[in-house]
Amino acid sequence: MKKKIVNNPIKKYLPIFILPTLIAFILFFVVPFIMGIALSFGQFRVITDVKWVGFENYIKAFTFDNDFLRSLGFTSLFTIVSIITVNTFAFLLALLLTKGLKGTSFFRSVFFMPNLIGGIVLGYIWNLLINGVLGYLFGEDISFKAQYGFWGLVILTNWQLIGYMMVIYIAGLQNIPNDLIEAAAIDGASPMNILFKIKIPMVMPSITICSFLTLTNTFKMFDQNLALTNGAPNRETEMLALNIYNTFYGRSGWQGIGQAKAVVFFLIVAIIAFAQLKFTKSKEVGE
Repeated sequence: MKKKIVNNPIKKYLPIFILPTLIAFILFFVVPFIMGIALSFGQFRVITDVKWVGFENYIKAFTFDNDFLRSLGFTSLFTIVSIITVNTFAFLLALLLTKGLKGTSFFRSVFFMPNLIGGIVLGYIWNLLINGVLGYLFGEDISFKAQYGFWGLVILTNWQLIGYMMVIYIAGLQNIPNDLIEAAAIDGASPMNILFKIKIPMVMPSITICSFLTLTNTFKMFDQNLALTNGAPNRETEMLALNIYNTFYGRSGWQGIGQAKAVVFFLIVAIIAFAQLKFTKSKEVGE
């Protein structure tokens, strides 16, 4: 007797369910993205009056504007430091909060809460802390020193992202079979050996996700940078997103150059993120 094949009725109507999201994606992402690339090759003040200039905007972005390259260097250094610090502290907290200590749920909530606060609000909170508390102690406005601005942004980023990354690491650690850890302990493995030989390799998928999220969040940071330092002093703490914003809206006739910077910015983020994903996934167990 042949088994009767029953067609899934959901598949029949699947295109109908996907269509609204697909239309919204095309209208509000694909179309503006293509228009943005096209505008980067033109000189304009309004998008209805564009003069084609070819690669002139890209050349000017790298040759006539030293602030762009300085912002790229500042953003790259900030991103590297933030990825290391955020993920290190988040992983250590995850290890601590998976030990079954009393009040674990409370501390998980407390560490996660800063992630719920908007970037502008976070920036102004830390602006008040730096200029208020530390400024009072040292008797000066330290946010207008580049080194303090850099580390202020790093501290702000850690405060915001550690809790979110911690939750992902906790999920990864809890998926490690207890039998595997117990077997390693019985065989005489030290806690450090268990950490580096079992736990870290087993949570590599979590490390991949957290590294990617930290990289994209820090490299694209705008609102926190605007609220905390606004590029002061002399645009030395100006990150790429803020530099693009200031170019597009702060310089008359530079809209095309600002658009060219935005395209370069997208390519940099996409290439670095893809390389990071490929590298960390190659370290995952079973790859």
